[in-house]
Amino acid sequence: MRIEQIYTGCLAQGAYYIVSNGEAAIIDPLRETKPYLERLEKDGVKLKYIFETHFHADFVSGHVDLSKATGAPIIYGPNANPEYDAIIAEDGELFNLGGVTFKVLHTPGHTMESTTYLLKDENGKDHAIFSGDTLFLGDVGRPDLAQKAASMTQEELAGTLYDSLMNKIMPLADDVTVYPAHGAGSACGKNMMKETVDSLGNQKKVNYALNQPSKEAFIAAVTDGLLPPPAYFGANVAMNKKGYENVDKVIAQGLTALNSKEFETAAEAIGALILDTRDNGDFAKGFIPQSINIGLNGDFAPWVGDLVGDVKLPILLVTYPGAEEETITRLTRIGFDNVIGYIDGGFDAWKADGNEVDTVYRIAANEFKSRLKIGESVVYDVRKSSEYEAEHVEEAYSRPLASINEWVKDINPKEHFFLHCAGGYRSMIAASILQSRGYRNFTEIEGGFKAIDEAGVAKTDFVCQSKVMK
Repeated sequence: MRIEQIYTGCLAQGAYYIVSNGEAAIIDPLRETKPYLERLEKDGVKLKYIFETHFHADFVSGHVDLSKATGAPIIYGPNANPEYDAIIAEDGELFNLGGVTFKVLHTPGHTMESTTYLLKDENGKDHAIFSGDTLFLGDVGRPDLAQKAASMTQEELAGTLYDSLMNKIMPLADDVTVYPAHGAGSACGKNMMKETVDSLGNQKKVNYALNQPSKEAFIAAVTDGLLPPPAYFGANVAMNKKGYENVDKVIAQGLTALNSKEFETAAEAIGALILDTRDNGDFAKGFIPQSINIGLNGDFAPWVGDLVGDVKLPILLVTYPGAEEETITRLTRIGFDNVIGYIDGGFDAWKADGNEVDTVYRIAANEFKSRLKIGESVVYDVRKSSEYEAEHVEEAYSRPLASINEWVKDINPKEHFFLHCAGGYRSMIAASILQSRGYRNFTEIEGGFKAIDEAGVAKTDFVCQSKVMK
């Protein structure tokens, strides 16, 4: 038996590839199927099962295309009702793979179809659980995403999740390995560890959710501090439940090279979003007007999903030459299938053709220090509220990037403000959004809070409630 975790850092997502005696299973695959098909061929094994732990909200699974390509059945746990052929397993049902066995453990709570797959080794001993979004390392799945579908409150779902954990997971042996669907950085939980594999015994010790004194305390703990789910989650659930366009066709459509004139015409004709995926430093120096900067070298897909939201919005890409396919692939993973093309030659080609360019007014942290007047200067900190509360520039306002559509309406266009995040990635996203909406009376700080700290700017960990936006 061989178990391989295929972890995709930019999505904080874990897929799993299990092989035993010439047969393979894949759990929660990413959308692009080519790497899995190549692995199966290389190993000389037959894909027997595609296990889905639930209808994912934060990415589009590759289960449909993978099943069509291999003939392997898709397996869900109880309560699932997909609009394509699948095996809906019963609680406790067994699936043999070579010399090992998967046992279905129905663990509702995150969603009502959520299922954990218990892997028993060649000797019939409990070896590992593939826990999906039921149990994370350091956390459990958020219980607020399936409220509408389940006709339940988040508290009722949390109570259901508690019963699943106590009755199905906690009785398992401490030496069972936990393989979750996500790690730190995923919006499917709030307190995940940076590790991606652990023993169940250690989780019983360190996971706050598994150490609550009562069901009521568990419900209160897991529902406390939940941020609104990203805007694209509902669309991804629908795609995973209903099916979707073949990923290879979607990628081929997006790989349409446009010269600068064609690019400009397309943008104006259909109102496409111009998405510039270059690093924030290059973007600041020059970009196509109205572009939104979300760098590929960062949490690209989650930020696109959260801030753009509408998966059907037509998108035109500006990338570094050669990065077009990788960019489109990452967008398809979260259901953004309407990329209509990219500018051939990137921003340099646009500029070389004499087209209009825009810039962001960015200064170094040392200059910010010399210009900052505590009590007079307005500073917007776009980090998460938890980062802000730990330490921030004295008298700065907390304005999380994820909430920009809320706080942008309160900006006084006549009042200058400074803008920063932790290192420049998020503040440049914010700067590009602000400028696309006509706000220009601000100064973005290169290097973010890290550079500000190194420059010796006055800081505080005191939280002024009037300046915090959750």
